[in-house]
Amino acid sequence: MKKIRVVLVEDDPMVLEVNGGFVAAVPGFTIVGTARTGEQALQVVEQTKPDLVVLDIYLPDRDGMQLITEFRSRGWPVDVIAVSAAQDGETVQHMLRFGVVDYIIKPFKFNRFKAALENYRQRCLRLQANSEVVQGDIDRVNTASLGLKAAEELPKGLNQATLEQVKLVLEQTREGFTAEEIAERSGIARVTARRYLEYLEKCRQVVKEIQYGSVGRPVHRFRLP
Repeated sequence: MKKIRVVLVEDDPMVLEVNGGFVAAVPGFTIVGTARTGEQALQVVEQTKPDLVVLDIYLPDRDGMQLITEFRSRGWPVDVIAVSAAQDGETVQHMLRFGVVDYIIKPFKFNRFKAALENYRQRCLRLQANSEVVQGDIDRVNTASLGLKAAEELPKGLNQATLEQVKLVLEQTREGFTAEEIAERSGIARVTARRYLEYLEKCRQVVKEIQYGSVGRPVHRFRLP
């Protein structure tokens, strides 16, 4: 999958710089533009045609809801992750109704921001325009969009976004993969892939099979039940 193109919209220059560093630290994303006002955001989005806008909903010249409305009225196929210090239910509901794919409350830590981006990337992988979408793909997208509470229930050191990434690889074939193959296909370290596979095996979500060759050590392959 090609890199996801991101525009950052934030009026505070220091926060803009921090958010830029966060995006740069997550594989699979590239920043194609930044803006500090709503008017600049419209110009940058029109010029760069990004996939995703990370949007501070309180800007000097207009609020995020007005901006998203303008995106939609112009027919721009862009997704939005809203970022705001606002925690009242009314504001959050308004933004969700406007179709944001996630809502992050300031101040936030890198892990929360990273999870939002990785969930979005999984959403893009599952809903590619040139692929057939099955009900399971939609269900997984909805589960990721509802929140990240599931990540809190995982063992320490594991996160939901990477887990979904490993599952996505496993769905590519019923023949199964070795831990090394899964690591390569999902872009994670081999030892990390083994940790996720061990967790999935413990939860009975994958089956481990041992294949014996004529020479050498046996090969462990993991597949969906």
